Amino acid sequence: MAGQFSSSVEFGLNLSKRIHHTKLSAPAPLPEMTRSIDEHLPSAPMCYAVIPDPDIVDNPDIRSYQPYVYGRCDPPALIPLQLQGIEMDVDCCLDTAFVTVTGRWRVHCVRGSSLCDCQVAIPIGDQGSLLGVEVDDFGRSYHTELVSLKDEKEKQKMAKAKDGYYLKSQIYIVKIPQFKGGSIFSVKIRWSQKILFHDGEFCLNIPFCFPKYVNPVGRSISKKEKIFLKLNSGTANEVLCKATSHPLKGVMHQAGKLSLSYEAEVPAWSSTDFSFSYTVSSSDIFGGVLLQSPFLRDFDEREIFCLYLYPGDFLDRKVFKKDVVFVVDISASMKGSPLENVKNALVGSLSQLNPQDRFNIIAFNGEAYLFSQSMEPATVEAILKAAKWVDTTFIANGGTNIMLPLTQAMTLLRKSSDSVPLIFLVTDGSVEDEREICEFVKSYVTSGHSVRTPRICTFGIGLYCNHYFLQMLAQVGRGRYDAVYDLDSIDTRMQSLFSTASSVIVADITIKSLEGLDSQEFFPTHIPDLSSGSPLIISGRYNGTFPELVKVTGTLADRTSFAVDLKVKREKDMKLTYVFSKRHIDLVTARAWLLESQELEEKVSKMSIQNNVPSEYTFMEMILVNKNDVKKEPEPFLLQKAYGTLSFKGLEVEIPKLFLGGLSHGFGDLKATAENTPPATKEAKPSEGLLGKAASTCCGRVADTCCGMCLLKTCSFVNDQCTIVCTQLCAALACFELIKCCIEICDCECDCL
Repeated sequence: MAGQFSSSVEFGLNLSKRIHHTKLSAPAPLPEMTRSIDEHLPSAPMCYAVIPDPDIVDNPDIRSYQPYVYGRCDPPALIPLQLQGIEMDVDCCLDTAFVTVTGRWRVHCVRGSSLCDCQVAIPIGDQGSLLGVEVDDFGRSYHTELVSLKDEKEKQKMAKAKDGYYLKSQIYIVKIPQFKGGSIFSVKIRWSQKILFHDGEFCLNIPFCFPKYVNPVGRSISKKEKIFLKLNSGTANEVLCKATSHPLKGVMHQAGKLSLSYEAEVPAWSSTDFSFSYTVSSSDIFGGVLLQSPFLRDFDEREIFCLYLYPGDFLDRKVFKKDVVFVVDISASMKGSPLENVKNALVGSLSQLNPQDRFNIIAFNGEAYLFSQSMEPATVEAILKAAKWVDTTFIANGGTNIMLPLTQAMTLLRKSSDSVPLIFLVTDGSVEDEREICEFVKSYVTSGHSVRTPRICTFGIGLYCNHYFLQMLAQVGRGRYDAVYDLDSIDTRMQSLFSTASSVIVADITIKSLEGLDSQEFFPTHIPDLSSGSPLIISGRYNGTFPELVKVTGTLADRTSFAVDLKVKREKDMKLTYVFSKRHIDLVTARAWLLESQELEEKVSKMSIQNNVPSEYTFMEMILVNKNDVKKEPEPFLLQKAYGTLSFKGLEVEIPKLFLGGLSHGFGDLKATAENTPPATKEAKPSEGLLGKAASTCCGRVADTCCGMCLLKTCSFVNDQCTIVCTQLCAALACFELIKCCIEICDCECDCL
């Protein structure tokens, strides 16, 4: 899909040479065309004109009357539209950033008397989630809404949704119909993404690199670029800006808070991604507790709390020794790129171990293959030996059995004493006994905290594995979870997860002083360790009176006790419900899957709709609003609108809507895993469009089995009335170019021509 998209853009750029410009407003020279698949993939929010008919390509202001172009573009060409203005608001709260990008685009490549569809491309940042899209065409507008999946009909409708889809794992495409040539419309996009933490710094990177050919043509057109960033760390510590890609100026600077802005008239739009890094000043572990009351229409009336611990910027802090067992899927579905990338990531992760650490590797398909019968010290010689073993043993074949290698890994780690035992599970498939595996791990984990209890980290590849099973397994095992839907990201994301999970500085964390609260709900339910590579955030709901101080205890790497008293304060400047909505929805969904609870499914649906965050039990649709409807409508239109709500012979007439698919992960695919289907990534076929949908109906199926030319010849042998009917039918079929297709490929023996 990505390659086809890039080729369509390349074709569109060549096709845009038809556009006539005056001498004083010559367009920027087009880039040299290359064969790179990723050459024309969007690196910032973009809009494209969808061109199935090349004859409509022209300057909407100055008609050039070019020769008619015969033929159609299949697939349609994509011409990048001209950007008239761009604004970006970034709201950083704790470890989450909420991004809103508003752009104005002009359909500069279609003559004024013609219409075309437009594609909106949305590249989302790290671990992001699309929250909403609004399109304003100054006469009509689209906006997204989340709707609950209540019955099978809606689920089938969602499964077939193709108006929105993932081009790649982090690039989402939305197709909006019918824009007039020369028109200017605005697009407002909202998404959330993760603020990464590395070497004591928080790092945010937002796709904001626009190609040169979106710059508007003409000297009189001003180009204003605006960026506003608001940061709330939730702490009372000073926030220090370390680096930024754009010249931001300070607006407000308080304890734990920061506001920066940038506004300029630019000769060309931003050619670099927006990046921003900062530190929360402290050389030691620190934290706090934030409280907030639910907002007025919150269906959950319990109070909200957030407890956070930051590792500080002391980089030489001692970490726990590790006993690590890598449990890696080598079933036949991992053949090729997935397994090669996992092998590279595994060898890279082994190189991160210290000599005092120990490790082992279990490769599994239907069976399990151990690198060693016992844990091996992470010496240079042992790591080289393991790398050779991986190269010869990691051959993709067989089925998938997770319980067997997981049980063996637990057995290997029983003798861990002064180290943190860590199981690192990597898989691309689903298995039938996933709930039994979770129950087995639950029973294995003791009720009291012990460093000897294995931490289980899970890493999912593609869409066929059950990501909610992997999340639940990591939650029960007090580990971490991550997933990739783009095979090229396996190496970096897997090593990043291992680096974070293996740098534990405080283990066996417990939270005291909360015994007097009622209806407590923690996310996650099992408290993980504090790592030097990531802050620890526990959030949830409660009833009762929260204490003024909360005591947190644990064990440091030198085996001494850790204790800190966290101050509690009321938070007014950030909406905690929105900050934690995505993680709460994911964790409750995993629990609903494990318990097969319809009540929890309904709770997820309510949380999703309330916070505008997609889930497994809701789907996103775009609703068209005609602004003229607000005015007094003429009587014929009122009758038509009323008639649209009636049923005709049992067939409900509905106003067309756009349905955005691909925003949920699903619960794995047992059939695909059993058949060893290669990992599916977040890519989908684009919408079939009006003609494609019509061809998929019963009329299309009739046309598939009926030769139009033969039908015309047959008409000469029937009466006049039948001839008229058949001729009209052929004329209708000609609209879909079926007669032309029949002439070219008809292999019947009759003399159609």
